[in-house]
Amino acid sequence: MGIYLPLILLILVAYANNEILAQNVEEAAIVVNATMPVAFTDDSFVCATIDWWPSDKCNYNNCPWGSSSVLNLDLVNTNLAKAVLAFNSLRIRIGGSLQDQVLYGIGDVNASCQPFTKMAGRLFGFSKGCLSMDRWDKLNQFFKETRARITFGLNALRGRHAIKGGSWVGNWNSTNAYDFIKYTISKGYQIDSWEYGNELSGKGIGARVGAEQYGKDVIKLKAILDELYDNNHNSQLKKPLLAAPGGFFDKEWYTKLLQVSGPNVVNLLTHHMYNLGAGVDKNITNKILDPNHLSRASTMFANLKQTIETSGPWSSAWVGESGGAYNNGAHNVSDTFVNSFWYLDQLGMSSTYGTKVYCRQTLIGANYGLLDIKTYIPNPDYYSALLWHRLMGKEVLSVNAIASPYLRSYAHCTKGRTGITLLLINLSHQTDFIVNVRNIISLNMRNNYGDDDGASFTHRIKKSFSWVGSKASDVPSLREEYHLTSKDGSLHSKTMLLNGQPLELTNIGDIPSLNHLLFSVNSPISIPSLSIKFIVFPNFDAPICKKQV
Repeated sequence: MGIYLPLILLILVAYANNEILAQNVEEAAIVVNATMPVAFTDDSFVCATIDWWPSDKCNYNNCPWGSSSVLNLDLVNTNLAKAVLAFNSLRIRIGGSLQDQVLYGIGDVNASCQPFTKMAGRLFGFSKGCLSMDRWDKLNQFFKETRARITFGLNALRGRHAIKGGSWVGNWNSTNAYDFIKYTISKGYQIDSWEYGNELSGKGIGARVGAEQYGKDVIKLKAILDELYDNNHNSQLKKPLLAAPGGFFDKEWYTKLLQVSGPNVVNLLTHHMYNLGAGVDKNITNKILDPNHLSRASTMFANLKQTIETSGPWSSAWVGESGGAYNNGAHNVSDTFVNSFWYLDQLGMSSTYGTKVYCRQTLIGANYGLLDIKTYIPNPDYYSALLWHRLMGKEVLSVNAIASPYLRSYAHCTKGRTGITLLLINLSHQTDFIVNVRNIISLNMRNNYGDDDGASFTHRIKKSFSWVGSKASDVPSLREEYHLTSKDGSLHSKTMLLNGQPLELTNIGDIPSLNHLLFSVNSPISIPSLSIKFIVFPNFDAPICKKQV
């Protein structure tokens, strides 16, 4: 009991400022298998979106978009530039509901290039809008300066017309898209992927297109990309990938799309997720902290994975848009500390099912923006995304937990270094966990989970930690901890604490350093209630986790 009592005292001191003191302490065992990955993500897994919504897009008597649209975002704002640059190569997806009403101001469209305006009876209550080439030039200058990687969503409804029931029929008119892509190539703008359409799959949102027609259309788009990029004379431009359909997953529809389009046409199979319901729902915080609700998303990820394996193994799964709560997100929830429990759990869960990229709705705009709509200052989820981006490598590891369902755990090879990074998420209001991390390489499951039943708690902790370091090294083995909590213990605080220090811009507006604390690998790991930890084990015996540049 010598180590146990001081540990409880430390937990109580650390939680003195919280609005709810934990009443229970439970132990948990986590076994990490770093002998082979269960999946791989892309190197730039974290992605954020920039939408088309104008300032007068409102829901529930709230109009939270401000000047965050592709057409009016302040591209010279230094907070915005620094926030993107901190990722070094942040993926940005340009798209959203109005995407299929966007014209490109080139060719015949140039003379009549106008912004979106409210218009009753039109799709989503807005007229068609237009992206001028002058604005496109400015956007690409910003992307170049911030080293962003761009996915651009194309208008997939041009040339079609609506019929009864929300279906849109007719062939896609690709002329405007062709001219736009040709212009983009002529200017030397690097696009990482072109995405076709937004939320037109299955039953659609506002509009829908049949899977067979959609399949024919992406074949046409693929031919355009092949023609224009193969004939361009800029050797530095890489041919972009083709993404589709950017909608909500419908197994039959997605399967048909892959069958009709055929091999190596749709490179990135994109889908959207809003698994917390409507932004007006007063129960969203409870959903975020309910492990059963969070786990329901695994069914969708598993079904999409199976669809790709059986019908389109040439394609990779992307979450092309996800904001948790739809219709602008939830006010004072999506932009606060509590949302990181949902967000980081989504990143962890989706990666275990082979998701290559996860695009957060939004970088800035509405209630779910990573940045504040008025000040461009990071919200809590921004720092969660940045920590993930810097710590979690592309190799996804198997994690087996003997723990309460309120303790969520995910592990990856550490990015750019040897060893592993473990993500722990404690959803419980009243339980702290003492976590016993084991390496499957040195662990005989039967002997150590069966024969040690009579051993003391302290003995089992000390014994288990002998397995997380490198046996060949005599150097003291340390671990790094990044502990995320909320300011003043308020779940709905807009200030996140890292190891007890507020994450705020520096005096000159820079993103703050994300500093870790060092602990002996032989000391117990605690994860207090309603908090999150990234834990880096540099000396973890992990054969597949080799240092990468």
